Amino acid sequence: MTQKSIKISSNSKVFIVLFALAIIGLYFFYRSYHSIMAPNVKVESSKGKLIYIPTGSTYSYVLSILKDEDILIDTSSFKRTASRMGYPHSVKPGCYKITKGMSNRKLINMLRAGLQTPVKVTFNNVRTPEQIAGKIGGQIEADSLSIITLFRNPGTAAKYNLAPETLIAIFTPNTYEFFWTTSAEELVERMHKEYQRFWNDERLEKAAALNLSKEEVITLASIVEEESVKKNERPRIAGVYINRIRKGIPLQADPTIKFAVGDFGLRRILTKHLNVDSPYNTYKNRGIPPGPINSPSISAIDAVLNYEQHSYLYFCAKADFSGYHAFARTLAEHNKNAREYQRALNRQRIYR
Repeated sequence: MTQKSIKISSNSKVFIVLFALAIIGLYFFYRSYHSIMAPNVKVESSKGKLIYIPTGSTYSYVLSILKDEDILIDTSSFKRTASRMGYPHSVKPGCYKITKGMSNRKLINMLRAGLQTPVKVTFNNVRTPEQIAGKIGGQIEADSLSIITLFRNPGTAAKYNLAPETLIAIFTPNTYEFFWTTSAEELVERMHKEYQRFWNDERLEKAAALNLSKEEVITLASIVEEESVKKNERPRIAGVYINRIRKGIPLQADPTIKFAVGDFGLRRILTKHLNVDSPYNTYKNRGIPPGPINSPSISAIDAVLNYEQHSYLYFCAKADFSGYHAFARTLAEHNKNAREYQRALNRQRIYR
């Protein structure tokens, strides 16, 4: 039996070579496509996951963040894609939201372009610049030290035509959106813009009708807020202070004494407290103190602007400790109310 040799034509050889090249090309195309377009994050929650890239971070540091947060499925493919897209030389700081199913390309485009996710910054119930700095400093990249340092710089208040004592007035408690990379300077600038926006024509007209500046309204509101946690009572308390200001009577506001002595925990104001030498002692000094004793809420500010018109000149806490107050038109009536409250304090053994 004879064996015939099989000859492959030149056309067949070309076809085989082309077919092999096509297979190889398809392999590399698939690999490239998979590397760039396929999902490459471990995030499963529909809410996504936030990562924070500090100012001055290098590409290597970004990789360490992604590793520490366990973000990537395949780190090698991320590195290849990042290199092709030039990301190692285009690192931008910020807070970034990694979403479910995100590919290398989508992730790198976001990071390279610096498309930050804004963070919500909330602060309320703050009395001092230090407390404001402490609350905000934990929510943006600027730390509390840089914020309080700016507060203490007299030039900061002067920049906005404010006295150092009234700079706190521009920090109206609320929830704001900031980029995480916001600096202390940018924070104050933004709060001043929010302050200007808050003081619309309607509020400015009401302040003018009271013959008070914006800062004086806020200072008075800070006292009203300290006097009562009952929002529905604040316009009446504000009315008492407006009446006293118009009659030239000292405010005699206990919260200002607590501020002057540095102890807001005082339950009972004593004679020694009333003798403290301070511009915030409204028993000794007439008119509105130099600045706010806290950062008052919007409701307290509006309570002053929309004060209740009445003839009361006095008030003191009710003896039932309900949080509400007893109001009086005469000193005799007020003294009677005050004695009832003092007896209630004695029964509760509250002596300071």
